[in-house]
Amino acid sequence: MRKLKTSLLFAACAMAFTTAWANDVDVKTFRYAGPFDLPEPVLIDSTDAQQKSFASESLLNTPLHLSLAQQGRIVNAGNMPTSSAPYALHLLQFNIQNAAYRKVGIELKGLKHYQVYVDNKLVSPSDVALQPQTHNVVIKYLSQKDSTYNLSVRLTNVGDSLTTNTDTRRTLTLSDIQNGLQYYRLGLSANGRYLITNYYDVMDGGYTRYSWRLTDLKTGTIMRETDESMSWIPGTNRFYTIRKGREGRDVIATDPLTGREQTLATGIGEGNITLAPNGEYLILSTSQEGPKEDADIYEITQPEDRQPGWRTRWNLSLVDLKTGLTRPLTFGYHNVSLEDISADGRYILYMVSRSRLEKRPTTVSSLYKLDVKTMQTTCVAHDEGFLSEARFSPDASVLLVKATAEAFSDVGKNVPEGSTPNMYDYQLFALNVSNKAVTPLTKTFNPSIENFSWNPRDGQIYFTALDKDQQKLFRLNPKTNKFTRLNMPEDYVTRVSFAHNAPLAVWYGESASNSDRLYTLNLDNGKSNLLEDLSKLKLKDIDLGTCTPWNFVSSRGDTISGRCYLPPHFDPNKKYPMIVNYYGGCSPVSVYFESRYPLHLYAAQGYVVYLVNPSGAAGFGQTHASRHVNTAGKGVAEDIIEGTKAFLKAHPYVDPKRVGCIGASYGGFMTQYLQTQTDIFAAAISHAGISDHTSYWGEGYWGYSYSEVSMANSYPWTRKDLYVDQSPLYNADKIHTPLLFLHGNADTNVPIGESIQMFTALKLLGRPTAFVVVNGENHTIMDYQKRIKWQNTIFAWFARYLQNNPSWWQALYPEKKL
Repeated sequence: MRKLKTSLLFAACAMAFTTAWANDVDVKTFRYAGPFDLPEPVLIDSTDAQQKSFASESLLNTPLHLSLAQQGRIVNAGNMPTSSAPYALHLLQFNIQNAAYRKVGIELKGLKHYQVYVDNKLVSPSDVALQPQTHNVVIKYLSQKDSTYNLSVRLTNVGDSLTTNTDTRRTLTLSDIQNGLQYYRLGLSANGRYLITNYYDVMDGGYTRYSWRLTDLKTGTIMRETDESMSWIPGTNRFYTIRKGREGRDVIATDPLTGREQTLATGIGEGNITLAPNGEYLILSTSQEGPKEDADIYEITQPEDRQPGWRTRWNLSLVDLKTGLTRPLTFGYHNVSLEDISADGRYILYMVSRSRLEKRPTTVSSLYKLDVKTMQTTCVAHDEGFLSEARFSPDASVLLVKATAEAFSDVGKNVPEGSTPNMYDYQLFALNVSNKAVTPLTKTFNPSIENFSWNPRDGQIYFTALDKDQQKLFRLNPKTNKFTRLNMPEDYVTRVSFAHNAPLAVWYGESASNSDRLYTLNLDNGKSNLLEDLSKLKLKDIDLGTCTPWNFVSSRGDTISGRCYLPPHFDPNKKYPMIVNYYGGCSPVSVYFESRYPLHLYAAQGYVVYLVNPSGAAGFGQTHASRHVNTAGKGVAEDIIEGTKAFLKAHPYVDPKRVGCIGASYGGFMTQYLQTQTDIFAAAISHAGISDHTSYWGEGYWGYSYSEVSMANSYPWTRKDLYVDQSPLYNADKIHTPLLFLHGNADTNVPIGESIQMFTALKLLGRPTAFVVVNGENHTIMDYQKRIKWQNTIFAWFARYLQNNPSWWQALYPEKKL
């Protein structure tokens, strides 16, 4: 690992730190904006509608942008600016940087009429709860003509971990992760000149606005910005929108240059629309509800019938754009999904899936090529397991199929004898339509396939793939079977769109320490050029700590990858608490900046964070990924424990007595299981974790089907050693670590009973534990406000045990005498 270098830069003209070693701290320096003169209103009447007389202090409620203060000039405490106007508003701003949760007082003297805002919220200054972050404090005061104001501001009950300053820099907060502008989708016109970018913007409180932008890449001109969705007509330079018409939905085509609109279709019913590349028709995917049951007493026909909407079935129709005729293409009760339309529009490729519970895999699929003119159907693959999706080659003679290694009679399998491939480790296959011959394309290729397309211009196959903990873009020459990894300037390539007739693509991605950035990609020379940097806006004035790779070689000889996140203004001479994060399941924890567990946010609160990707995850090769199967935590736990010990040995700035761990879902299971194997953790958190493999197998919506991945061909009645012996519940007496359970009570993936039963066991054993339920939330906490409370619960638990500060936890969950 590279040597860590730390430098702290202080701007004397803009910053005045006061270190809080005493109980009270005087604020000496502020930023000032004003005066904002206010005339006295014309008194039409002696009272208002509520029968109250005019009072000058009511002018303090006049709206004013508090952000103006942060661009103001520096002033010192003492005599404050006034105005020659009868009344004026003024803004004073300073920051409070606290490393721990604290309740403080803000004591003001010398002002008559004022308001105090902390992080843009009006507060009672006598009792302000401060979470560990940089807080923006604004004092809004009202002056009167010929008055003077000698201000002093004192912070009381500050403890020993607080500073004040007037710097414009700050640390990362949860709102920085939740809020702001990000990309959703993007698309290039056929000639590569025009770009459609789809954004979503999350505001305070969780309101989300979606917008679309049309850009001329040749001139850089923004041609249209709208809240109306835009998509390219395949193979053309015209885009289409869908609008509500008199008899249904209308499809409207638009020429970007002239703005001229043309109605392609009217009265389209509900369903998903896909336009054919030849412009002659569109495919409509429509749903049909299955039989209704009595709402009070009802039959469940099979395990998946518990899922809302499972009885709904999908079929395909074709809408002729010349005549408007809508004709059904498929009929039946099996689900049909549109996979692709050939470049000439002659054929569609669809998949039909059905359940087969008696044998693994429990879902099988068939692929069909349909001639839309003659309605002749060719079955290309029948009742194949392990399929994910498929695409036509440019001439429709070959299908490019994404599937797992066991598909097509194990032709792509590349694991040691006796091992089973990980079903989340995806491969690519070429399936010849005429003779049904299958060629595995990625059998010896380690990254796991994500999104893919066959480029008609150069005949190359482009795909994104999980490459260890990153996601990169690759090119495959189908003639030579040569792979090329394109040199992309971001760690995680999220989405790519290709021009149909030009050597150009657009893509966006992120890295461990930055949010979304948008690029063009020249396919001939492989060079990317930055178009737009949303991260620059999102992370403006934010100080992040460093993130660097940190790998180790396990006792089994495997190189286990990981990452190290350091706090901002890291001091190698200090002792820091540490949080260990992992998943441990079928996929790696990739280098997202924003995620459910934004690790830079934990570092911003004073923790060193060690992210470890133990063996068993996809993206490292089939052999590595197969170690997830039929181990139920064995090997994975050893990797995490060995990695944590090795990290502690290599980094003396971490306090080995203050190490916590956290994981969710399968990672929640790993949290529980780890505590039965080691005592190196001082605190642990399990979100939506599995405590008993048998109950999860039977009760979760996808319990038995996920067990096809993790417990392949193993069942509770055949492998007690996996389902019982490896379940934390049956080893609860070994746990002594303070363990917090978090769970949404609407979780259909891992039912809340998995936390209930383990919490009950630890309570009966008298072990330190807590259980916090998030009402109405499923497997992931999505509600904006609930996520804030959920995240603060995590921080408060770690602060209690890793920072010896129980005050935050007590504020959230005061002790109850029951």
